[in-house]
Amino acid sequence: MKVLAPVVVGLTALGLWELFVRAGNVASYVLPAPSAIYRELAEDPDIIGKAGLASGTNALIGLIAGVVVALAAALVASRFGALGEISAPVVAAMNALPIIALAPILNNMFESTSSIPRRAVVALVVFFPVFLNTLRGLQRVDPTHQELMDSYAAGPWAFNRHVRLPGALPFFFTGLRQASSLAVIAAVVSEYFGGLQDGLGSRITSAAANTAYPRAWAFVVGACVLGLIFYVCALLIERFSTPWKTV
Repeated sequence: MKVLAPVVVGLTALGLWELFVRAGNVASYVLPAPSAIYRELAEDPDIIGKAGLASGTNALIGLIAGVVVALAAALVASRFGALGEISAPVVAAMNALPIIALAPILNNMFESTSSIPRRAVVALVVFFPVFLNTLRGLQRVDPTHQELMDSYAAGPWAFNRHVRLPGALPFFFTGLRQASSLAVIAAVVSEYFGGLQDGLGSRITSAAANTAYPRAWAFVVGACVLGLIFYVCALLIERFSTPWKTV
C-alpha cells in the first residue's frame, strides 16, 4: 500500500498533465506533453544515460570530497568548544551565500575541459549540511557517557570512536541525505556556466536553445532520476550502517 498510493497519484498526475496539454492546445515551449517527453527518452536513451553518467560522476566525486572535509572539520570543531561555537553560525551564514555563483569564477581558473570546477562547487554545497548536522551530533554527548569514559582514562581518540561518532551517526546521515540530492542539483546547475558539454545541465540548455523542448524535459527527467538514485543510495548506506534504527 505504501508503494501503490504514490504510484497511483503519479500516474494520475501524468494523465491530467497529458489531458491538460492536449485539451488546452498548450505550446511545447510552455509545457510539453508527457508522451512527447517519453518519445525523446525512448529515442535517445544512450545520450541521456551518458549525460547522466557525466553529471553523476562529478556529483559523486564532489559528494565524497565534501563529506570527508566536513567530517574532519566537524571533529576538529567539536574537539575545541570555542571553535565549535564560533564555526557553526559562520558556516550557517556562508550556507546562505549563492555558492553556485562561484561556478563561472572557478571555470575561469581552470581549463575549459576540466571537471574540477563542477566538482568543487558540489563539494562546497555538500560541505554545509554535513558539517552542521555532524557537529550538532558530536556536541550532544550524554554526561553519563562522558563520566564513564573519564573513569576509564580514555584518550580523545577512544572517546571519539566509542562515544562521539556512534552518537553522531543519526545526525550525520540526516546531513548526508540532504547532501545527496544537493550534490546532483549542484552538478547539473554548475554545467550551465560552461566547461565540458557532456552533462545533463549543458544538454538541457543546448536543447532549450534549439527549441527542442521535449528533449530538454527528457534531460530534466534524467536529472530527477539521478537525484533519486543518489538519495536512495544514501538511505541504503544509512540502513546498513545503523541497522537498529528505522529509516
